Amino acid sequence: MGIQVEFNPDLALRRFGTKGRLESECLPENLKQGKTYEFLKKGQRNYWLEGEIPLLETKGDQQLSRPLASIRILEASHFLIEEQPHTKGLYKVIEVFDPNNPDIKFESYKRVR
Repeated sequence: MGIQVEFNPDLALRRFGTKGRLESECLPENLKQGKTYEFLKKGQRNYWLEGEIPLLETKGDQQLSRPLASIRILEASHFLIEEQPHTKGLYKVIEVFDPNNPDIKFESYKRVR
């Protein structure tokens, strides 16, 4: 038995108001540049803290959207809920992307301007 740790190059949250999910497991209803939001993910996850990463929408099973915004993870910590590891933290929205603009915003984890 080992320690399961996941390294995430992005933050993927559920659609706002997803049934059976806490608010912090979902995208905000209105994503706003400069605002800070809480997040909660199941599992022990590590995020890059020194730069911008993409914020994505997930439908589960690694079905991910294109980047919705560029964010910075401000803090992340691990804790247990019913003996299961979880990661919670805060992220700040740096820029919200226009969903109708097909321009590439990230190359892997590197922000494209």
